[in-house]
Amino acid sequence: MSKKALIGLIVIVLIIGTSIASIFLTMPQENKNVPLTSNTIGVITIEGIIGETTNLLGIPQNLNDPVEQIRKAQEDNTVKAVIIKINSPGGSAAKSIEIYKEIKKLKETGKKVIVSMGDTAASGGYMAACAGDIIVANPAIITGSIGVIMQYTNYKELYDKLGLKEVTIKSGVHKDMGSPTRDLTPEEKKILQGIIDDTFQQFLEIVSEGRKMPIDKVKELADGRIFTGRQALKIGLVDKLGDFYDAVDIAAEEAGIKDKPVLKYYTTPNPFSVLFGSGAKSNLEGMGLEILRLLFIDKSSLSYK
Repeated sequence: MSKKALIGLIVIVLIIGTSIASIFLTMPQENKNVPLTSNTIGVITIEGIIGETTNLLGIPQNLNDPVEQIRKAQEDNTVKAVIIKINSPGGSAAKSIEIYKEIKKLKETGKKVIVSMGDTAASGGYMAACAGDIIVANPAIITGSIGVIMQYTNYKELYDKLGLKEVTIKSGVHKDMGSPTRDLTPEEKKILQGIIDDTFQQFLEIVSEGRKMPIDKVKELADGRIFTGRQALKIGLVDKLGDFYDAVDIAAEEAGIKDKPVLKYYTTPNPFSVLFGSGAKSNLEGMGLEILRLLFIDKSSLSYK
């Protein structure tokens, strides 16, 4: 067996093994090491691109669905307060709204909800934060980016140069709207702009409701710009400056916890971290992409010595 084939086989085995492990690790797990105490604070993690589930290799990108974590916290009578730990640049508008509404339901259980924003909490990440009772932001965080965007790449001119033509059979005139091989018609641009405008209006209403800010004031800040934590504090987008442990102290105070609080996480361990150690996930994925590149490259340009 050649070295290339052997390495490829190893990568395939690792991917299959990790996929099998993820099946077991994504099953509901209890925080067995966390004692049942009135001093317990729940921790929900929103990390990465909201709504993204897999990477290019099809490997689970985020095993910890924020909505599932929130629902666990809703049903958990052992916690008096919950911290929403956010490090996300945003993502799916629909998923972001779903997270926002689930956090509101969490608050209806009587639990205090404190948001801790770390490196980034922008766009949909900031939308989710607006559901919290108190938002605590790192002074240097990137936040804001209140707005909606839709993009696609048009390959029409490239196709024309290559002599390629896409054949489309459709049930309606707008069924292939957004096709990368043709321009949008004026009517299609109007349709898509209407979708953007309506989604943007929902974003404005959520920020206005969550931050108790007049919607006209929100509009002034909602041109897509980003802010640091310190800037966001001055304009009312966050309540306090601090890190995660500052948020823990605030949550304990809001919930009337006198002793040292116990943190209870609702996340599922990442299979790469469990199987290969911390930091292995990105390294293994990078190796997998490189091996796939080598396996499909022209053999005449590749040699092992």
